[in-house]
Amino acid sequence: MKNDNLNTLFKNLENDFDIESPGLGHQQRFLDKLNNQSESIRQVSIPHRSFWKPLIGIAASIVLLISLFIGLQQDSNSKDLASVSPEMENTQNFFSNVIAEELSKLEVETFPEAQILIKDAMTQIKILEMNYEQLKQNLNESGEDKRVIYAMITNFQNRIDVLQNVLQQIEDVKQLKNNTYENSTTI
Repeated sequence: MKNDNLNTLFKNLENDFDIESPGLGHQQRFLDKLNNQSESIRQVSIPHRSFWKPLIGIAASIVLLISLFIGLQQDSNSKDLASVSPEMENTQNFFSNVIAEELSKLEVETFPEAQILIKDAMTQIKILEMNYEQLKQNLNESGEDKRVIYAMITNFQNRIDVLQNVLQQIEDVKQLKNNTYENSTTI
């Protein structure tokens, strides 16, 4: 049965087959074209080696290493209160812990009036922190000048004062709200 289908197919396509043979030299012309084409591909695919690319990469690596080295040197040279003496390190740790404790108390407050006060306090704290960074540079330049150390301690105390004042104001606002609420419900 399959044989019949094939025979029928060939009979239907009998006059459509290409039975002509190529002209003389066709194979040679084809091979010449193929060779010419492969030569042009070889010419295009040969990369021109540039000596600048590796040199630029090496130069960039050297610049990166130098900048990292300089950055680490500046960080190690930067002094703060803890680098002056063990007592000052204890003082700095104490102030840092108190500031962290006061900040955690502020995070608990959620009512809108408190958020306004907290935002203002955080702005003042940021200013004091920028001043402290300047004082660290001054300490580095002055060689542990007592006045700079005193200013650094005062800066810590000012930050704590700001946080404590905000907490007091928040408590006052809470009291005022409670008194207002009690008076309005009793009337």
